[in-house]
Amino acid sequence: MENTRRNFIKKVAAGSSALAIGGIGYGFSAESYSRIMGANDRIVMGIMGTNGRGKGMAANFAIQKNTEVRYICDVEEKALQKGIQAVENAVGKTPKSETDIRKMLERKDIDAVFLAPPDHWHTPAAIMSCVAGKHVYVEKPLSHNPAEGEMAIKAARKYNRVVQMGAQRRSWKLLTEGMNLLKEGVIGKPYMVKTWYTNNRGSIGTGKVVPVPANLDYELWQGPAPRRPYKDNLIHYNWHWFWNWGTGEALNNGTHEIDLARWGLGVDFPTRVNSVGGRYHYNDDWEIFDTQLITFECEGASVVWEGRSCNGTKVEGLDRGVIFYGDKGSMLTGHDGYTIYDMDEQIVKEVKSDVVIDGRNTSSPAADLDNVHIDNFLQSVRGKATLNADVEEGHKSTTWVQLGNIAQRVGRGLTTKPETGHIIGDEEAGKLWSREYEPGWEPKF
Repeated sequence: MENTRRNFIKKVAAGSSALAIGGIGYGFSAESYSRIMGANDRIVMGIMGTNGRGKGMAANFAIQKNTEVRYICDVEEKALQKGIQAVENAVGKTPKSETDIRKMLERKDIDAVFLAPPDHWHTPAAIMSCVAGKHVYVEKPLSHNPAEGEMAIKAARKYNRVVQMGAQRRSWKLLTEGMNLLKEGVIGKPYMVKTWYTNNRGSIGTGKVVPVPANLDYELWQGPAPRRPYKDNLIHYNWHWFWNWGTGEALNNGTHEIDLARWGLGVDFPTRVNSVGGRYHYNDDWEIFDTQLITFECEGASVVWEGRSCNGTKVEGLDRGVIFYGDKGSMLTGHDGYTIYDMDEQIVKEVKSDVVIDGRNTSSPAADLDNVHIDNFLQSVRGKATLNADVEEGHKSTTWVQLGNIAQRVGRGLTTKPETGHIIGDEEAGKLWSREYEPGWEPKF
């Protein structure tokens, strides 16, 4: 049976980005909502957003011990059926369907939720789930803007919920081993970190305003975001490149690499942030940047994130990665392990996993990588573990790249507080710390 589970994990299907659903606040508190877990610590899950990422993760959750995916929720019928089919294929059981996150969260038989909607839904859905008494595993980025991240932390603490961000590398044993060696001084004092992500994304073209497809509830898809006309090049996935819903490549992928940089350096927030870049490769509707270089200054160290959405030339032989430079050597971390070099660029130690990881896979780079992070979440819900990527750590890493986007948008460097990440002395930039919401959809808790 265990071999069957492991084999399935390795075959969890890939796909494209997830679709979203949602709603607004609730009138009942965590105190009035209570449930006693069964003697076998069984956890019942609800999954939000199953077009791509959520589809694979629904199956991965379904095969975990003492875990049941009972509800699949999506605003598009095709995506909804993808999620249901993924669970059926995994465990031979058909989950119930729901199109409105508000209705799913009313179900008192749900213990926890996995959230994989577009970015503009991440924090609002996480807050709604906390208010409804559910534990939360939310995909990166934690939030659409820094203010939301702060709200997510407050909601998690207020309702005493386990809230984890999908920073899977935090649960990967070999990377943890490498980070521990880094902190023990294996390369001396690390004082510079270079991080990167590369891809060969094509043009999204120029969209046309067209009628909303009959199988999509576009009102619920937009949820907290101010209303915009439906265009034929928005759904699926291309919402990443529009400010109203997405956050660009820096948040879509850079969040992972910056999280590793923060982890290795042991820092919370930077003191200075600069960014250069633009939309260079194509002339289309893509609003955010396809090329970006963000630099961060911290106490005693500098960090660089290089993002190239439309030129996949690798760095250090990797499509994405992180390299730490110290006064006694360097450490390169890829998807699955690490390599330590001395000052003469000779390999001192190299540790690699045999797990196949695709860094450009939009659904899941590797099911095994997801699986260990899922297990950490479930064990934390049961009270048997501590989260590896708690909401507060997720907020810090997410805020770094959000600050990079803010610096790029205002066209100048930012001075920030190392304790909170808050922007100092720049009123225009400060306005981008938060966002406007569609009236009646503001996060409430």
